[in-house]
Amino acid sequence: MKKNEIRQENVLIHLVEEYIKNLEPVSSKLISDKYVQNISPATIRIDLNKMEKSNLIYQPHTSAGRIPTIQGYRHYIELLSESLKESTYQRSHILRDILIKYYKDTPLTLHYVMQLLAQETDQLSFVAEPEVSNGYLEKLDVFKISENKLLFVVSLDSGLDKTVILKGDHKITEQQLRAIVRYVNDEFVGNRIYDIQNRYIDETTEKISNENKILRLFLDELRNAISQITSYFIHFDGNISFLEQPEFDNKQAILTFLGFIQRQDYLVNLMQKYDDGSSYHVLMGEDFGQLKLIDYTLIFARYEIFGIPGYLGIVGPNRMDYRKNIPLIRDIAGIITKTTKKGMMVPKNGR
Repeated sequence: MKKNEIRQENVLIHLVEEYIKNLEPVSSKLISDKYVQNISPATIRIDLNKMEKSNLIYQPHTSAGRIPTIQGYRHYIELLSESLKESTYQRSHILRDILIKYYKDTPLTLHYVMQLLAQETDQLSFVAEPEVSNGYLEKLDVFKISENKLLFVVSLDSGLDKTVILKGDHKITEQQLRAIVRYVNDEFVGNRIYDIQNRYIDETTEKISNENKILRLFLDELRNAISQITSYFIHFDGNISFLEQPEFDNKQAILTFLGFIQRQDYLVNLMQKYDDGSSYHVLMGEDFGQLKLIDYTLIFARYEIFGIPGYLGIVGPNRMDYRKNIPLIRDIAGIITKTTKKGMMVPKNGR
């Protein structure tokens, strides 16, 4: 690479990081004085003009400094790629302690992971619960908690439990319920949740007589319960301090952002679309397919907990600390996956 190309890349890195810190257009003089004292402002202005022609930066108004474009942020992240490989999350011991302490309570574990993400990044953090379709049923428990409510507890061989409460006209006695649950366990235990939902319930329904209405109704309820627990559900950190960022200084910006994160199906589809097996993903600009979302960035990674996949990450303005946030999200997802592999979880002091 030519010397002037290396210089231009360094200038872009300094410009983006200065803008991320201060939210002010960055001038050639500031870059020269603060970062590259051996290069004149005039030379840097030439570099900035070339980058502007390449749509990496732009000038909001005449005589102002420059601001990175979406393409500029993308190129900046590419330039960081090698250094990001060397960068690691320095407080990984905190995460491992959380995973070990609460290993029997997955929802609580993920709640603390989400809080950790929010505290470390100052952005809106989220965790998409593990998607359990590929897990294998170890045991089904069902409890009648009122005349019209059943509590389903689906336990997977991985150690993960999922619960759901269903309302309905449950004209079933406790004795009938126990007998049906025993029958269902005999039929379905050891099979994959996806296969139970999409094959075995239908096959079992075909085998039983039309007179056995209670069992037929129960199998319909079971299919409904499995459908609810196999859908991704995204939890967001309840702390709204991220709205104190200057990018949210008007009502419309806040409403647009809140409307964006409320569309869980859209977010899940986005992550599944771009999940190509990489250790992290950064979505911005045209990735969202909507012009009104051009000012936002989604950084996410895929994790597995007891072998069941989920997603975690942050959503925020384009102006965020990528140098810190990318390794953080990548490593947290990786640590969860590694620590919760079957046989890897070792509680400390009998916890």
